[in-house]
Amino acid sequence: QVQFVESGGGLVQPGGSLRLSCIASSTMFRMYVMGWYRQAPGKQRELVAEITLGGRTTNHVDSAKDRFIISRDITKNTIYLHMNNLKPEDAAVYYCNTVPPIVASWGQGTQITVSS
Repeated sequence: QVQFVESGGGLVQPGGSLRLSCIASSTMFRMYVMGWYRQAPGKQRELVAEITLGGRTTNHVDSAKDRFIISRDITKNTIYLHMNNLKPEDAAVYYCNTVPPIVASWGQGTQITVSS
């Protein structure tokens, strides 16, 4: 079972940038469409962005379409989420997983706080 470990979160001021990383435990992740998800307090987890095996990307959150970029480095078993011009509403725990997600593969996520 492939597992994911997310990192790169933290406290950032509005307008700031972060790059999240997600390392997969197995090269099997190369067989899947991969995505970044987020869950804010009191809200359901939502898919933020995905990347296909061929590298095609899709952003699913309208407010982030011009600010977030998903990418992958197959040689490092890693996917990234580049986040620019962060807003308070982006604060959440961010996770990576396949699309659709493998329930048993959810990691601990990485927390992002946006505050001045």
